[in-house]
Amino acid sequence: MRTLGIREVRQRYEILKETLDVEGEVILTHHGKPFARVLPIDPPKVRPKWKPHDELRAMMPFQMVPSEVLIAEDREDR
Repeated sequence: MRTLGIREVRQRYEILKETLDVEGEVILTHHGKPFARVLPIDPPKVRPKWKPHDELRAMMPFQMVPSEVLIAEDREDR
């Protein structure tokens, strides 16, 4: 949760939207004293957790023909 001064928000409105997108919640202050809490209408998007490359490789089927052979055959056909 981040705090922003009201003057900063007035001068650069886009900072409020950017901060809401990243933080999900903003506390507005006036002379250093908090007076409002701003929340986005939609909840922040949660990024999917990516699987490690080892797990992805294990899920892929094993090729019986090496890729060099497939490329050479493709080039011969042209």
